[in-house]
Amino acid sequence: MKLASLKAGGRDGTLVVVSKDLQRCRRVPGIAATMQAALDDWDALAPGLAYVYAELNMASAEGEAFESHKCHSPLPRAFQWADGSAYVNHVELVRRARGAQMPPEFWTDPLMYQGGSDSFVGPCDPIVAADAAWGVDLEGEVAVISGDVGMGASVAEAAQAIRLLLLVNDVTLRNLIPAELAKGFGFLQSKPATAFSPVAVTPDELGDAWDGRRVHLPLRCTVRGEAFGQPDCGTDMVFDFAQLIAHMAKTRDLEAGSIVGSGTISNVDRSKGSACIVERRTLEQLDTGKPITPYLDFGDTVRIEMLDNDGRSIFGAIEQKVERLA
Repeated sequence: MKLASLKAGGRDGTLVVVSKDLQRCRRVPGIAATMQAALDDWDALAPGLAYVYAELNMASAEGEAFESHKCHSPLPRAFQWADGSAYVNHVELVRRARGAQMPPEFWTDPLMYQGGSDSFVGPCDPIVAADAAWGVDLEGEVAVISGDVGMGASVAEAAQAIRLLLLVNDVTLRNLIPAELAKGFGFLQSKPATAFSPVAVTPDELGDAWDGRRVHLPLRCTVRGEAFGQPDCGTDMVFDFAQLIAHMAKTRDLEAGSIVGSGTISNVDRSKGSACIVERRTLEQLDTGKPITPYLDFGDTVRIEMLDNDGRSIFGAIEQKVERLA
C-alpha cells in the first residue's frame, strides 16, 4: 500500500492512504491520525489501512485528489534519521579525488551519520540556503522506515522490521564539509533539512524489484531540467538495508519510525550517470584535472523519482527549487 502525510492537522500532518496510481487519497482518522501512530501499532493497524487501500483502488472508490505539493514528508519529523554510505564506489571516488586513501574496513563496516530529524521538508518545498557559495548539492537515495528493533538484532531480524520504503534528497552543502570534518566530529551545518518522496510504500508495492533487502530499480535524477543520472539501486550496494539497520542496533534499541538511508546511489558503470553533483565533479577532476559542473544556484531545480517496469511513478517525485533565505 501507499501512505502519505498531508500538510494539515499540526506538526505531524494527517495520514492518508494513497491509490496505486497516485491520483486519489483518503484520510483515515478512525484508524490512525498520523504516520507515526500507524507505525507505533503497525501489526494491529496495517490490515485496516490495507483494506482502505484496496477500496481506494477500485474504479468506483471515493477519495480526494492527491496532490504532491500538499504533502509533507511521510514522517514530517522522526525519532531518528540515520544515513549510511552503502555505495562504497561513491566514497572511494570522492576520497581519490582529494588524494586520500580509503581504509579497507570501509568495505566491511558501514559508514553512517545521524542526521537532524526534528524538521524535514515536503517533497515540493524549496531547498533554502543563505549563500549559494556553500555548494548546494542533491543526494538521491532510497530509505526504509523500521518498526521497533531490539538492541543486538541480527541481520535477519532487522530485515523483518522494514515497514516502508521512500525516496530521499539528502541535501548537502559541500563547501561547508571540509571545515566540519576537520574537527573530527561529523556533519552538522553541512546537512540542512532533508526531503523525502510524497509517498512511502510497503515493500510488496515493488514486486520483484524488492528482494527483501535491496531495491532493484534505477533512481532517476534530473538537475536544472536535464537528465543527470539513473543509477541502479540494487547494483554496487555493498551494505543492504538489513545490514544497515543491524549496524545501528548493535548498541541501542531502535524505535518504530526510525528512518535509515542508503546513502547516495552510485554505480561503477559511469554510463548510468550520478545521483549527486559532487560525484560528477569528482569524475571530471579525475578525467580532466578540474571539476566543471557547478553546484546548484538560486533558481535551479532538482527532481528525483523512481518508475516501475511499466513506467509508472512508485513514490511520486521529489521536486525542489533552490531559494535564498529571506
